[in-house]
Amino acid sequence: MVAPPEGYSGEGFFATKLSDVVGLARANSLWPLPFATSCCGIEFMATMASHYDLARFGSERVSFSPRQADMLLVMGTIAKKMAPVLRQVYEQMSEPRWVIAVGACATSGGIFDTYSVLQGIDKVIPVDVYVPGCPPRPEQIVEGVMKLQEMVKNESVRRRSSPEYKELLASYNIS
Repeated sequence: MVAPPEGYSGEGFFATKLSDVVGLARANSLWPLPFATSCCGIEFMATMASHYDLARFGSERVSFSPRQADMLLVMGTIAKKMAPVLRQVYEQMSEPRWVIAVGACATSGGIFDTYSVLQGIDKVIPVDVYVPGCPPRPEQIVEGVMKLQEMVKNESVRRRSSPEYKELLASYNIS
C-alpha cells in the first residue's frame, strides 16, 4: 500500500498540500489544442480515436480555440512563414500552458533542411516534451502526454510567477 502524502487523515477526510491537489487536478484535465500540419496530425487523430483513446488521461475535450486550451500539440512541418502564427496561438493561450512537439519535423525540422522550414519549434516557443518519430506512433504520443502529466503533477503552483520562468519567456521575447 502506498503511503499518503504528508497531511492529516481521519474518518471521512484527508488533508494534504494545496500544490499536490492542484497538480493532480491540472495533470488529469489537460485540454489539447492540436496544431497539425502534416502526417503527424493523422497519427494524432488515431490517438484520439477509440483504440488508443487519449480521453483516458483527461484529454477528452480537444479545443480548437487557444483561449480554452492549456496543452499545445505541434505536429508536422512548420514553415518559417507559419512561425508567427504558431507564436500568436501560444501567446493567446492562458497560463499555465504546456507544449508538446510531436514528430521529427516539429522537433528538429525533420528531413526538410531547407531555407523555408523552421528547424524546430523551440526556436519560436518553449517546448516541454519532445515526441520523436517520423511519424510517431500513437503509443508514443500517449507516452508524451503521460510525461507531460508527470511534469504538471510535480510542478509548483508558484513556478509560473518565478523569476526563472519569466526569464525563459523573456528569452523568447514573450511577455
